Amino acid sequence: MTVELSDVEAAAALLGDVVRRTPVEPSRSLGRSVGGEVWLKCENLQRTGSFKIRGAYVRIARLTNDERRAGVVAASAGNHAQGVALAAGLLDAPAVVFMPEGAPIPKVQATRDYGAEVRFAGLTVDEALEAARSYAEHSGSVLIHPFDHPDVIAGQGTVGLELLDQVPEVRTVVVSAGGGGLVSGIAVAVKALRPDTRVIAVQAEGAASLPESLRAHHPVALASMATMADGIAVGCPGALSLELIERHVDEVRTVSEDALARALLLCLERAKLVVEPAGAAGVACVMEHSQQFEPPVAVVLSGGNVDPLLLMRVMRHGMTAAGRYLSFHVRVPDRPGELARLLAELAATGANVLDVEHSRTGRAMHLDEVEVHLVLEMRGGAHRDEVLSRLRAAGYVLSVDAVS
Repeated sequence: MTVELSDVEAAAALLGDVVRRTPVEPSRSLGRSVGGEVWLKCENLQRTGSFKIRGAYVRIARLTNDERRAGVVAASAGNHAQGVALAAGLLDAPAVVFMPEGAPIPKVQATRDYGAEVRFAGLTVDEALEAARSYAEHSGSVLIHPFDHPDVIAGQGTVGLELLDQVPEVRTVVVSAGGGGLVSGIAVAVKALRPDTRVIAVQAEGAASLPESLRAHHPVALASMATMADGIAVGCPGALSLELIERHVDEVRTVSEDALARALLLCLERAKLVVEPAGAAGVACVMEHSQQFEPPVAVVLSGGNVDPLLLMRVMRHGMTAAGRYLSFHVRVPDRPGELARLLAELAATGANVLDVEHSRTGRAMHLDEVEVHLVLEMRGGAHRDEVLSRLRAAGYVLSVDAVS
């Protein structure tokens, strides 16, 4: 089995009015660093909040009536789950979705709201997928694979068709990748119509299964994964998606957790777009390697389904990584006026004190000193460095907790 341009075009015709033609938005902040136009393809504004409805609908629509009546089953951390649930509802097919234990609550609830039955299995998408396969074998339901099926890949590839129509002069397309269904589908469309346009796949460092699989020329499972980007936390790529990536994708890059957090923050602050960490991976890559992408650049924001609690933590992490927060400990003499003198030094720098903790106990502390823990709001990396330099010049010995 393989996927060609004609398959993607047929999927686009099948999807019709089912999916939204998501907008592309310019990013001036990224454009300045790249030295040319950067466009954001907003699949976070797609129905169900991600691109997944495209592939799920195409796959289920091509089942026979008997297969749809028997029902479908899927496994997902949340986005594919919602896509399958909505598509199954539109096509009158009962749906069961297996999700990992600890899947984001908003994604679980949304999947149920779209009409699917949710069951929990394992701690990763790969373990949930095994449970879904077993369920399909025993129940007669059809497994709707999250990425490794021609219909699914063709459906995801319709993002590429839209993108080329919206930004016909694009020279570089940057796409987040987990199992590889989205980037392989987009690459099929882009390379067939614009063979000189580069396609870059981006994975989280803590869940990067593609590099080793490409070196081995077959899917290689990761021993473990650790990333906030649950949408691309896939331990093993699909055989078909990997084959298509080998043929059509120019490069695979990885990004750190700090880079993901900074990218999510940029999307919120500058683009006014809510994007989940997985959806911001392409932005993170462009931020870290801006001079290595030929403009015009198009970055696919693959999803926006983020747990508000995770969003708060990631925002705090991103602001720290961007030099907007500073947390440190400092010891001062235990006598009147010393804390006031320290705060006066900080006031002179324009730093905003968010939190102060004053402690007189500690095994390594002298009897005549106290330890002060401060959390400050900074104006950026340069301001952070200025504050640290001023305090050290004033004789304070600092132990910095969180600075990047």
